[in-house]
Amino acid sequence: RPGGRGHGGITRLVSPSDLGELIKPFIFLDYFEFVPGGPPMGIHPHSGIATLTVVLSGSLNYSDTTGKQGTLPTGGIEWMNAGGGVWHDGSAAGSERIRGYQLWVALPPEDENGAPHSQYLAPEEVLAEGPVRVVLGQYGNASSAIATRASMNYLHVRLKDGARWRY
Repeated sequence: RPGGRGHGGITRLVSPSDLGELIKPFIFLDYFEFVPGGPPMGIHPHSGIATLTVVLSGSLNYSDTTGKQGTLPTGGIEWMNAGGGVWHDGSAAGSERIRGYQLWVALPPEDENGAPHSQYLAPEEVLAEGPVRVVLGQYGNASSAIATRASMNYLHVRLKDGARWRY
C-alpha cells in the first residue's frame, strides 16, 4: 500500500517539497482510490502543466473543456496537456473500486501558455513489450501513442512473483 500524504481518496507520493525537486519535469505523483457512488472530484482548473493518469482497476468517467468526455476502463490512459488553461472533472464509473496513478509534469516554456489538448487511450491502444506497457515514451520496439515535446519514459511493469526485470 502506498505511503505518502493522504487527502480523501488521493495519496500524494511525490511533491516538489521532497523528491519532486530532484526529478523535474515530474512535479507530483498521486495514487488514487475511490469507491463507486462517492462524490466526483468536481470540475477544477489546471494550467502550465500536463497530467498523465493510468487506471489500474475500475473505470473513470472524464470530461474536460477541450470537448472530450467518456469513460476510461482498467488499463486506460489519459494525457491532459493544460497549456494556458483547461477545466476537467472525473468520477468513478460502474460498481468497481477505481485505483490508479496520476503523474503531474511541468510543461516546457513554449507549451505553458499554449492551447490545451487531451488524449485518451483505451487499454488495447497501449503497446507493450514483455512485461512492460509503454504509457509514455518508448521501450524496445513499443512506443506510446502520446507525443510529447520532452523526451521521457513512463512504463507500467507487471511482474509475476519471483520474476526479474531490468531497465
